[in-house]
Amino acid sequence: MAKKEFDYVWTDKKRTIFGLPLSFTRYFLTETKFITRTGFLSITEDELDLYKVTDKKLVLSLGQRMFGCGSVIIYVKDTDTPVKEVRSIKSPRKLSDLIDKYVDMQKDKYRIKGRDMMGSYAEECDGDCNSYDE
Repeated sequence: MAKKEFDYVWTDKKRTIFGLPLSFTRYFLTETKFITRTGFLSITEDELDLYKVTDKKLVLSLGQRMFGCGSVIIYVKDTDTPVKEVRSIKSPRKLSDLIDKYVDMQKDKYRIKGRDMMGSYAEECDGDCNSYDE
C-alpha cells in the first residue's frame, strides 16, 4: 500500500544549536492541516485541523533571533492538543502569515465565525445573561 502524500504548502525542521536542523521533529503545513512528526525509529504524528485554530502567537527570543529562528504558538479548539508550539523554525513570520491565510480559507469554506469557536455563554449564565450581578 503506497503512502498517501500531501501537497505541503510549507515544511521545516525544528532547529537546535546554532540554528541547525539536527532534530527528529518535522513540521508540515497543508491547506487543511498542520502536522507535527516526531521520532526516528518510532514515529508519532499529530494533526491539527486549521479551521479549529483560535489564535496564534509569535515568540522571538534573543537566542533564536541570533540564528534567524523563532517559534509560533498555535491555540486550537482541540481536546488532545489545545496548544501547539512550533519551536525554533526558520522564517516564523512566514509560517504565521501562511497559517492566517489557510485558517481564513478553511473557516470561509466551513462558514465558521469567531463566535462559533467559543464556548456557549448562554450555558454559563443559565439563560439570565442580560442581568448584571454586583
